[in-house]
Amino acid sequence: MTRALALIDGEHYAEVVVDAFRELPYEVAGAVALGGTEKLRGDEDYGVPLHETLEDGIGASGAEVVIDLSDEPVVTARDRMRLASRTLAAGVPYVGADFRFDPVAFAPFELPALAVIGSGKRVGKTAVAGHVARLLAETRDVVVVAMGRGGPREPVVVEEAPDVDALLALARAGQHAASDYLEDAALARVVTVGCRRCGGGLAGAPFVSNVEAGARAAAERRPDLVLFEGSGAALPPVETARRVLVAGGAQDPELVAGYLGAYRILLSDLVVLTGCEEPLVSAGALARLRESIADVRADVPVIATVFRLRPVEPVAGRRVALFTTAPEAVHGRLRETLESEHGAEVTLVSGNLSRRDALRADLDREEAREADAYLVEIKAAAIDVVAEAGAERGIPVVPADNAVEALPGEPNLDAALLALADEASREAVGAR
Repeated sequence: MTRALALIDGEHYAEVVVDAFRELPYEVAGAVALGGTEKLRGDEDYGVPLHETLEDGIGASGAEVVIDLSDEPVVTARDRMRLASRTLAAGVPYVGADFRFDPVAFAPFELPALAVIGSGKRVGKTAVAGHVARLLAETRDVVVVAMGRGGPREPVVVEEAPDVDALLALARAGQHAASDYLEDAALARVVTVGCRRCGGGLAGAPFVSNVEAGARAAAERRPDLVLFEGSGAALPPVETARRVLVAGGAQDPELVAGYLGAYRILLSDLVVLTGCEEPLVSAGALARLRESIADVRADVPVIATVFRLRPVEPVAGRRVALFTTAPEAVHGRLRETLESEHGAEVTLVSGNLSRRDALRADLDREEAREADAYLVEIKAAAIDVVAEAGAERGIPVVPADNAVEALPGEPNLDAALLALADEASREAVGAR
């Protein structure tokens, strides 16, 4: 029978709990008392060892599953999600009367590997992954494996950075030409393997993906390190020695650190918070987010960052229309950056890359037609709508990257990333 660790409370009589142990289709090898004293007399004998903590109990009992026999008011629904996160982080399922959560099944991977995962969509995960890839490629042979909801049916290895014309050709062939792997290849300029996934569970497991095949394609090249990039809140289902979690500074702390967001924090070795500036997020809100993360795991490093738009080619002296996914609250700053730091004259800022109808309406505005260049993030409808419009009108399209910069006073981001890569490499070598 499957060995189990039981979570119990003092709101149940011990006799009831022990009888439940006998009825369960598990071999209960230990228990953890979560609290409650109403029905305890002080001489309870549950017939199994009692452990101080969930983690101690899993390790000491050799549990293959954790079963929750507790209930309100000792554990609330919020408490249970935290218990689930801790259980999954230990690598075992968490089962209750009418629910079951399973940890993400990570396929073994033999090479040094680092993963960049996200707390959700549009948190800047691809920008951070690109930053990591560029940084590590300065001293290592790096291959990126990226999965997306618009990725290819079979993994595709991109050897050279595609330009806008190459991306446009892909779009005209019916492919998603702004998929994350293409953005990585175009902007990070490293060999990239494009994969796909469909669906994502609460813990981050894709329902279907071809990432394992993509991992094999990456391994065949024998690089120094493979960087796996998640998709939205979905995790790459491949084992990596280290993980970086990217979360939006303006996200609800309950989404980042609550539910099974806590599981992602527990799996990670560094948390990078993005967009950490006014008007996106106040200092107070950022502090509350940090507190929520620390409540899950006090020892995980957290670095607050901002994005700075960076055209991949000079735009000085040009009239440009910018197409981005950035919220309207920062459009003024984006305009100012392009004009003061890059010498462009900005005719339009559109934040509608992910809303095709609104995007087409923006392209029809006089401000867009006055531009002599379109500056665009490689996301959403960047290629099939914006680049296509540029081709029809004879207006060149310039990709835009987002540089990641730590806030003043924060730990050194690059040093932290390099340390994780070094640790991943040492662990992989030691495991051989």
